[in-house]
Amino acid sequence: MTSQRPIPTLQDVATRAGVSTATVSRAINFPDQVAQVTRDKVNAAIAELGYSPNFGARAMAARRTNTIGAIIPTMENAIFARGLQAFQEELRSNGYTMLVASTAYQPDTEEEQIRSLVARGADALLLIGYHRDPAIYDFLDAQDVPVLLTWAFDPAATRPSVGFNNSAAMQEMAEKVIGMGHRRLALISAETAQNDRASARCDGIRQAMTAAGLDADTLCFVETKYGIEEGAAAFDEVMTHDPSPTAVFCGNDVLAVGALRRARERGIAVPGDVSIIGFDDIELAQVVYPALTTVHVPHREMGRKAGQALVKHLRDGTALEPIEVHTKLVLRNTLGPP
Repeated sequence: MTSQRPIPTLQDVATRAGVSTATVSRAINFPDQVAQVTRDKVNAAIAELGYSPNFGARAMAARRTNTIGAIIPTMENAIFARGLQAFQEELRSNGYTMLVASTAYQPDTEEEQIRSLVARGADALLLIGYHRDPAIYDFLDAQDVPVLLTWAFDPAATRPSVGFNNSAAMQEMAEKVIGMGHRRLALISAETAQNDRASARCDGIRQAMTAAGLDADTLCFVETKYGIEEGAAAFDEVMTHDPSPTAVFCGNDVLAVGALRRARERGIAVPGDVSIIGFDDIELAQVVYPALTTVHVPHREMGRKAGQALVKHLRDGTALEPIEVHTKLVLRNTLGPP
């Protein structure tokens, strides 16, 4: 019977690397505070010995796990991927690990995940949008778990966020579309009841219509789940409206790609017969044909700044403050005059 190999310790790593245990600890937890040559020695020793930090013991001693939870509505498309990647990169460079969960846009699921991540010792949480049961915020406050919101920005809100003004972004696009002469407008949107980003984008279109002297109640509005197939089916529905719209806004690029595909299948020219507009400017918007007119969201900037804000808060006690990032219109080939 072979004897079990001893589990390597922090001291073993320090001895192999020729440094102190404190230096090894810093290299693992705060690599930016350690010279590159020293980090290389420590990492080489860790690899040679097969050392794995005892995070459970360390967390009990420090009352910190160096993990931050991020809960997003979906992993089924690329809407959140770019921002979350930048967020993780920022955390990793500062010695933090990201735990990610997805809700499928279900409030009950989000609440379960929030409680689960808190129970597992998450030092902070990144959540999408403002709208959720106030009791959840009360729970997080009672647990002393910092929360930063993103993908939305409201300077009047009491909770800090790193994000953009969804209403203003869509209003700017709607003003452009109306300025080209469109009067019959439609919107394919996610369900707005539990989604403050979706409802704000709808409000932006209505505000632009009112400002232009149009009756906002004439907006042809269809709610659906996010997805290419759902976008295609919703496009069929809005095009049955009499009179049919000359411009169809979509709550994100995924819905817009579905609408664009269905228009092509039905022989409806885009933008000759109808213009289609997306939101987000994910990579898919650039590769479809015709290339999609959309609202560019600075996902990576948003994720990076959110990561920086949480790290500074946890490490230095810097207050979490609202940070606005700015969208821009990207006018491609699916938008033309009516």
